[in-house]
Amino acid sequence: MSIEGYTIRKAQSHEVDLIISWANQEGWNPGIHDAETFYRTDPNGFFLGILDERPVASISAVAYNDSFGFLGFYIVQPSFRGLGLGTKVWNAGIKYLGNRNIGLDSVLEQQKLYESLGFLPCYKSVRHQGVGTGQEHKAEGIKYLSEVPIKDLLAYDDQHFPVPRHAFTNLWIKQTGGIALASVNDGELEGYGLLRQCHLGYKIGPLFADDEDVAKSLFRALCGHASQGAPIFLDTPVANSAALDMARRHHMHPVFETVRMYTKEDPHLPMDRIYGVTSFELG
Repeated sequence: MSIEGYTIRKAQSHEVDLIISWANQEGWNPGIHDAETFYRTDPNGFFLGILDERPVASISAVAYNDSFGFLGFYIVQPSFRGLGLGTKVWNAGIKYLGNRNIGLDSVLEQQKLYESLGFLPCYKSVRHQGVGTGQEHKAEGIKYLSEVPIKDLLAYDDQHFPVPRHAFTNLWIKQTGGIALASVNDGELEGYGLLRQCHLGYKIGPLFADDEDVAKSLFRALCGHASQGAPIFLDTPVANSAALDMARRHHMHPVFETVRMYTKEDPHLPMDRIYGVTSFELG
């Protein structure tokens, strides 16, 4: 197959839906309303490989600020693999992010490849699958996130991500069909989480909490907003043993694992307060 004329260009907003559909075909089960939030976080950070006027490869390279970016959606359509198309779109994403510390979540099978490209492993995450209860259950202190001052939410989220991501968070918590809940004690925010609809069931992410009791209350409340028996997914860092215990106690089972990797320094996040990763695509 000739790849003469293969070019890389930035993706347009409507093309992020195409990229997300590819991710779903790969079994990554993205959210059905993720596209707008992802694209608006960094409209310059999505790239497509074009062959014969047809999109055949993709990558997202979202720059959160001048010091940190995140790679995701690195996909080559199956019938075009092995031709070097992925390398070119990868290089476009890396070039765009420049000298930033770059993060990504790798499946275990690709860890050595990314190490050879300069990424260093930081921690593993396990995707757990359970079921929704369909029974709204809100313990004391649990309220809708919209009732929390946005400045309090953003300050709390800042503690759990390598850099402030205010544009993303403002969009993420208002996602169509999403349920965002907070735990508040004496006026202080002590945790929050989001449930969103995916191509299969629902995902909870992020789930940040000051302690295990807060995490459990938020988790149960979010599961209650999912249809009874519908699949629920939670991506738990292995470094947080309480998160793994919570998943097991709620009869969730592991589906697969990823490795969070960075090109530079470990951001030293408070892993004991991260019960659910926001997303494997944007960090």
